[in-house]
Amino acid sequence: MTRRHSVWSGLAVSGAFLIAACASDASRSEDASAAAAPETITVFAAASLTDAFTQIGEDFEAVNEGVTVEFNFGASSDLVDSITGGDALGVADVFASADEANMDKLVDADDNESDPETFARNQAQIAVPAGNPAGIEGLDDFADDSRFIGLCAEDVPCGTYAREVLANAGVEPSIDTAEAKVTDVVAKVASGDLDAGIVYVTDVLANDDEVDGIEIADEFNVDAIYPIATVVESGASHTGTAFVDFVLSDAGQQVLRDFGFLAVS
Repeated sequence: MTRRHSVWSGLAVSGAFLIAACASDASRSEDASAAAAPETITVFAAASLTDAFTQIGEDFEAVNEGVTVEFNFGASSDLVDSITGGDALGVADVFASADEANMDKLVDADDNESDPETFARNQAQIAVPAGNPAGIEGLDDFADDSRFIGLCAEDVPCGTYAREVLANAGVEPSIDTAEAKVTDVVAKVASGDLDAGIVYVTDVLANDDEVDGIEIADEFNVDAIYPIATVVESGASHTGTAFVDFVLSDAGQQVLRDFGFLAVS
């Protein structure tokens, strides 16, 4: 082999390695870009979870760079209907319900990707305006038609739980308004439009400057069970699963306890 031929052969080999190295660098760059690509997940969650999940969302984003969590808070019944009905607004990655009945609707429609897991419990409590100007003493006052009383609508979890509590106490309520979600009941109590309503313990804690709570005896009260699952149509199932895992983690559970939710067991 001549020296000239040898030099050109060496250049060709060096060029091949350079091309391979560049291709490898380009591949690594693409992988890194994909890993760091911004991603948004949408969580449909019961209105009573607004404060706790907002905090959990911020904590989740802090440990997952490039991920944004957007929430749609509302009545569990409305949220699951939006998901299962194919509503344009119903593009959810995760569904967190305030009761098992509405989660069952998601499962019955085969719209759940993961099996539902219980992540929190709650209980009902009477809410009255700060200072209790109407002098509400307990559940018996809900039968007094001279009082302005509000509950959630019957198909909303907080409404179902409230009616179960009243039935347990043998009280036939005189209801002046049936609200679409628990935050609406709280708002009307806080404003003084209602003398009393039945909401969750967590709602009273979250609004303790504007409402006071009156405990409901254990013999009449009920446990509100909160399940969570990923949604089958999710375009970000991996991140949705990670969010569910975070809610179930020690960190997520501590946030829920901080906001007044009860442990699963």
